Amino acid sequence: MRPDTILRWRRDLQARRHAAVSRPRRRDRPRTIRSIRVLVLRLVQENPSWGYRRVHGELLTLGIRVAASTVWEILREAGIDPSPDRAATTWTDFLRSQADALLAADFIEAVTLTGMRMYVLAVIEHASRRVRILGATAHPTAAWVTQTARNLVMDLEDVGCQVEYLIRDRDGKYPALFDAVFADAGITVVRSGVRVPRMNSLQAPDRFVHAVTAFGRDLAAAGVGVVYARSSQAATDAEA
Repeated sequence: MRPDTILRWRRDLQARRHAAVSRPRRRDRPRTIRSIRVLVLRLVQENPSWGYRRVHGELLTLGIRVAASTVWEILREAGIDPSPDRAATTWTDFLRSQADALLAADFIEAVTLTGMRMYVLAVIEHASRRVRILGATAHPTAAWVTQTARNLVMDLEDVGCQVEYLIRDRDGKYPALFDAVFADAGITVVRSGVRVPRMNSLQAPDRFVHAVTAFGRDLAAAGVGVVYARSSQAATDAEA
């Protein structure tokens, strides 16, 4: 046996030993820290509209550096769809999440026993379902509508009501100054879709307008008050 053979065996043994010591114990990726997994699941539970991409972005904002695929895997193991249709916010979800900061306005047409057509401007608070009657007139001019908007803003400020959005239809009775008054008060005016009454609480079926109609019929049966009432937008659609 040659000395070179013994030296080669020794070098092979040292290389194998070094390779065995240096080899990682786990061949796959290490498991994510439990606190991160709990945080991911909490974010999804408190924000049902978020997908795994949004959760990944929020984690990066908090200084937690994980891959988007890691978030996807955490949600999948928990039985939660990582990328559902939660990214799109529906109108119903918007109303529920913003109920405390929402108002809805609409004109209600009322015909008295004398045959005079009156226009009643009403506003409803989504959270409390309280209806405010801002005024009634036979001729809803731009000046009159604008003044009712100013009166409403002052009333909201007096009671400390924090309103962020006002929903109204596309009725031509609303002048540009109507929206400007609310914009100055920090309230965003959201116009409902064309012929989509369910976007406005005062126009939706079985809501306030129908209650007013039933009340008007009772008064008419008693010989006083209003003959009938209906939403001005519904009246416009009916005439169209």
